Amino acid sequence: MSDAIFGHEAEAHEFLSAMRGDRPHHGWLFVGPEGVGKAMAALAFARRALAESSGVPVPGEGWAVPEEHPTARYMAGHAHPDFYLLERLPRDEKLQGKLRNEWPDNPEMARSIKVDQVRALTARFATKPSLSERRMVVIDAADDLEAPSANALLKVLEEPPQGTIFILISHAPGRLLPTIRSRCRVLRFAPLGDVAMAQALRAALPEATAEEIETLVRSGAGAPGQALQFAGLGLGDLTRQIEMLTSAGDPGLALRSALAQALAGKAAQEKYEAFLTLVPAHLAALARIADPLRLPAIISAWEKARDLCQMAIPGSYDAYMIVMELGSLLASLAPERRHAKA
Repeated sequence: MSDAIFGHEAEAHEFLSAMRGDRPHHGWLFVGPEGVGKAMAALAFARRALAESSGVPVPGEGWAVPEEHPTARYMAGHAHPDFYLLERLPRDEKLQGKLRNEWPDNPEMARSIKVDQVRALTARFATKPSLSERRMVVIDAADDLEAPSANALLKVLEEPPQGTIFILISHAPGRLLPTIRSRCRVLRFAPLGDVAMAQALRAALPEATAEEIETLVRSGAGAPGQALQFAGLGLGDLTRQIEMLTSAGDPGLALRSALAQALAGKAAQEKYEAFLTLVPAHLAALARIADPLRLPAIISAWEKARDLCQMAIPGSYDAYMIVMELGSLLASLAPERRHAKA
């Protein structure tokens, strides 16, 4: 389990400072965009909290725990008796009894966290922690709890076992039971800046070129987990085409048509989804450096592109038409196009 957490120093300080207090809150809600690093942070923070309460000295004040520390060894082997990870399980029942590192790549997962999983977890609270003074429970994600599961968890949060800390991860906290939210201290995770994004991506993709990292930074919208979904897709050409539309326009529709044809097929679904992320990100980057006279047009294009990209997949809109429309928004910002209109 990596110690590489980027851009969340303030969140680490707030959580670990609370853990070092006399009466740390028993319920925490980590909220923020999906892929921003909430789950990785939760695992790292939980490991540090367990190490500090284990009786074995751990150096420093941050979230890192040396690999040779007993807590780090147990967690690396998915065998720490005081740490529990509650998440969706594979649909294949043969895999459900195995450790996570024994699963095959990308197994088909259940749609939700079942109530039996919550009950099995709470049954373990009948005994005291084994290796430290507390136990840590990470729920990734609380959004995946089915209704009976959420109600079962609520009962535990209302009467928490002594020494047990719950970390609930949520991408959409407004959908959680209000009673669950009210029993948790909220810790917000904002999207990363470009520097932290690049650091996180270089750590995850040490073989990637500088151009690939730069493209993934743009595609991730501050969420490394989201950017990593696009790794290996060769988005450099796609980025250059987007830039060409805003810099030179597309008077004869040739570039837009070629782009739409390339992205509309089923085989190009991943690149199409990357395009839906790259276009608003590119327009947002333009807005940050635009002169005041050009800014209103860019903001207007960004708002239209954002709304269109958010609706494209859920609404099952025609990919060809979506790419053409987004291409037209980009081309409308080209200097030649604006000069011709003037």
